[in-house]
Amino acid sequence: MNREKSWYNFIGTYENDLKEAIVLKRMLLKGGQVVGREEVFSPGYVVINDGKIEDVGKLENAPTLEDAQTIELTDDQVVMPGFIDIHIHGANGYDVMDGTPEALKEMAAVLPEEGTTSFLATTITENKESTDKALKNVANVTQTTYEGAEILGIHLEGPFINAKRAGAQPEKHILSPDLDQFDVWQQSANQLIKVVTLAPEMENGQALVKHLADQGVIASIGHSDASYTDVVEAEENGLLHATHLFNGMRGIHHREPGVAGSVFLSDRIKAEVIFDQIHVEPKMVQLAYQNLGVDRLMLITDSMRGKCLTNGVYDLGGQEVTLEDGEARLADGTLAGSVLKMNDAVKHASQLEPTTLLDLAKFSSGNVAQSLGVDDHKASIQEGYDADVVVLSDDFEVDMTFCNGQMVFEK
Repeated sequence: MNREKSWYNFIGTYENDLKEAIVLKRMLLKGGQVVGREEVFSPGYVVINDGKIEDVGKLENAPTLEDAQTIELTDDQVVMPGFIDIHIHGANGYDVMDGTPEALKEMAAVLPEEGTTSFLATTITENKESTDKALKNVANVTQTTYEGAEILGIHLEGPFINAKRAGAQPEKHILSPDLDQFDVWQQSANQLIKVVTLAPEMENGQALVKHLADQGVIASIGHSDASYTDVVEAEENGLLHATHLFNGMRGIHHREPGVAGSVFLSDRIKAEVIFDQIHVEPKMVQLAYQNLGVDRLMLITDSMRGKCLTNGVYDLGGQEVTLEDGEARLADGTLAGSVLKMNDAVKHASQLEPTTLLDLAKFSSGNVAQSLGVDDHKASIQEGYDADVVVLSDDFEVDMTFCNGQMVFEK
């Protein structure tokens, strides 16, 4: 027997067993305001065991668990379901379009620092080869072990969009909606494409909306110059989301509702909002909230690789983006994604009127989970659900984040 090899195998097995023991250890969070599915327990408690929520309720009913690691929380801390970001391109120097395992794993590792426990890896309009590489990379990484936020799938933003509303999407790579091309990419992605941003008014756009709906993929209108009639037809064909409301779309006009107005007039379409107070003026978000209601507003970051980094010049889809004082812009001044963090988006949303902690949980995870069909095990602090939990201070700073029961971030 090779003694050295045997020793390394033993050490490796021991480390894996120890790591598993740490992950599976029962934990008891005591105190704070615990945002449950239908009520806020203040003070409350949460028991985490084997990656799941084992128990939750009022602090006065908290069990005595001698085998649990107990974490005492203060009255002003808030325990919420971990955030789900369905529109994020990059962070901490990495981008989904890098097409490397390192990029996705580094993104997954840093996102819990802002309370995000799950996300959709989001592409940008690029050439077919780069897109295919990025999709295959996501499919491969999801089959491996990685730490941090869970990759729930892919958001394909473009290339089936309208050049008139391209924004920071590279116009030279925009394609007409193509059902066959989507199918090729979905195969490359191992069926992980969950959301597609598109412009239904383009040739074959309505057919693609219906094709996506038939496959259980969310069609999201974005980078679109659609009219009210176009949006109504798209909704009849299965349109479910609107990508970054107000940005990259025909706005409201007194003679034409445009995309934004048509979303307000719908009773079903959910809308993403980049609530960094840069992309959308806060009073416009208030307007959207009053029209959409609690169940149709979804907070996103749409962040690019410069998030978590200092001012400088960064790449986005082969374009130079200058990050300065929280704003990411192309050379012509066009906003090019954001450096928004989800906890800051939630903080800004807390100023909407009226808003409760239960509402904030819907904006930051619940509404998205319902659309993605994962609301039977995610986005709620209730028995049997994944222990994806974020503990916030009273000013919405992240104190702790748990992903599938493992504490992956502590301030």
